[in-house]
Amino acid sequence: MTDHLKRHISNAWGFATDMTVTRAQGVYVFDDAGRKYMDFTSGHAVCNIGHNHPAVVEAIKEQADRLIHAGSIFYYEPLLRLMESLTSITPPGLDRFFLSNSGAEAVEGAVKLARYHTRRQGIISFTGAFHGRTLGATSLTSSAVKYRARYHPLLPSVYRAFYPYCYRCMLGKHPSTCDIDCLGYLDYLFTHEIAPEEVAAIIIEPVLGEGGYAPAPAAFLERLRCLCTDHGILLIFDEVQSGFGRTCKWFALEHYGVKPDIMTLAKGIASGMPLSAVVSAAELMDGWETGSHGTTFGGNPLSCAASVATVEAIKREGLLEKSDRLASGVMTRLFALKRDCDVVGDVRGLGYMIGVEFVRNGDTPNTGAVARLKSRCLERGLIIIECGTHRNVIRFIPPLVTTVDQMDEALGIFEEEVRKL
Repeated sequence: MTDHLKRHISNAWGFATDMTVTRAQGVYVFDDAGRKYMDFTSGHAVCNIGHNHPAVVEAIKEQADRLIHAGSIFYYEPLLRLMESLTSITPPGLDRFFLSNSGAEAVEGAVKLARYHTRRQGIISFTGAFHGRTLGATSLTSSAVKYRARYHPLLPSVYRAFYPYCYRCMLGKHPSTCDIDCLGYLDYLFTHEIAPEEVAAIIIEPVLGEGGYAPAPAAFLERLRCLCTDHGILLIFDEVQSGFGRTCKWFALEHYGVKPDIMTLAKGIASGMPLSAVVSAAELMDGWETGSHGTTFGGNPLSCAASVATVEAIKREGLLEKSDRLASGVMTRLFALKRDCDVVGDVRGLGYMIGVEFVRNGDTPNTGAVARLKSRCLERGLIIIECGTHRNVIRFIPPLVTTVDQMDEALGIFEEEVRKL
């Protein structure tokens, strides 16, 4: 089946494995030979409550019998329920939503909203960021040059600042002696590149995703919030990957106590159904003139029903609390692995969004070790994927429904294979 598919699918569409999966349930997927694998990618951080959660499946089936598509022609009951569901978990004041289909669409919408509201053009993003692959989102993305190559000219008036990736500080600083010096680069931008009164928004991932799974220091986000407020710049948090329990809280911002002006959501929002959201306050959203942005498929009734079921399942099953209790033990084991194995340069993360960075000769990115590790774990029934500019970081993304025994089994495989590198 795989060879037949490859003859017809664009080469640009990459797959992490050569597996053909026929069904999935919870933490497991099953290939066409009937073999069972543990999916510790959570479907690229989408199936946060596991594959085919029964409540989500039932909600989709029930909704499919009633209404499949609305196309912004009329309102519908699942949309009302979703608004109630989302406002029960988003930070106070972030209670207006524009729904679309993907994370990139949400980012595009957030940038349009920021420019529309402020009447400014400049957008600042950060080195290593991944915000999507549509043209505007690609303009903000710099986790790897391949995402930008041969697509220029990109969106104008986009500027880049240093992300606080402390393990690989672009200023050569060490966390113990650094005073968040990378934030000072914004002063350089404001002096030499663009005046702050011309900047519409600064967009940042609270936890760097594709760029290396590196959480921003709290002090960085706190000062960034103050800087944006001082200059009338809108702060956008891209929580496409870090939202809906991925960090064992609803959103990563809860670890920091910092509130953005705009937030983008997708991935785990609907357990695999296409859905995303731009989230902001009434002050911004209510001034966005009707028709100045739009969607045909965004907020599809099936996706809305799946999202409501996802939020309810996380609450009903106490998945944030359960996963948070397990997460500390996971980090303890990975830190021990780092102490024992020189090939592990760094372990970092929040909740179930964990990066394990592999090196050789001290701190040189070890891409080869990650490639071998992925292959060996797959042979043993554990699916993991990498990230980082040099593809030398394993991202540990287990579903929130992972049991103690399943976690122990997966960590056991991972640890054994790391020690063999």
